Amino acid sequence: MSDNNKLTTGIVILAAGIIILLGKLGFFSFLGKALWPLLLLVPGIVLHLLYYSRRGPAELLLPGGVLIVYSILFFVSNFWGVGTIKYTWPLFILGIAVGLFEYDSASSRRQPGIFVPALVLGLLSVILLGWTLFSLNIIYIIAFILIIGGIILITARGKSRRLW
Repeated sequence: MSDNNKLTTGIVILAAGIIILLGKLGFFSFLGKALWPLLLLVPGIVLHLLYYSRRGPAELLLPGGVLIVYSILFFVSNFWGVGTIKYTWPLFILGIAVGLFEYDSASSRRQPGIFVPALVLGLLSVILLGWTLFSLNIIYIIAFILIIGGIILITARGKSRRLW
């Protein structure tokens, strides 16, 4: 065996040993649990890059937008726990709306019937998200912010508009 072959074989054996050791220590399990939404994010970004580099049609933006929104949603659920899906499920509808809106805005030939469903789905998603957030304690924070904002507006009337 030549010296180059010994070096290559040694590097391969060393890398295999390190990979096996890291796998037994649970390193790849952690990465798989934390970073699996990248399996959705990367194709979504690639689809956008294909369109914006003029290598693909505008139809690529529809699944690209959906994949990016879903991957962000899954990153959030990984960070705050899977239980957040119980409150953020309307964002799945928003993903479809984003994909439709991107396709409609980037398409060279405007197709009737794309913008309105995208708008309806987006508004429905925001309304349903607000509805689900009412079941959380965050509604108290929103109410407090609105009360403070109202008090500021009431006390600031007649004064200079420098607050804005």
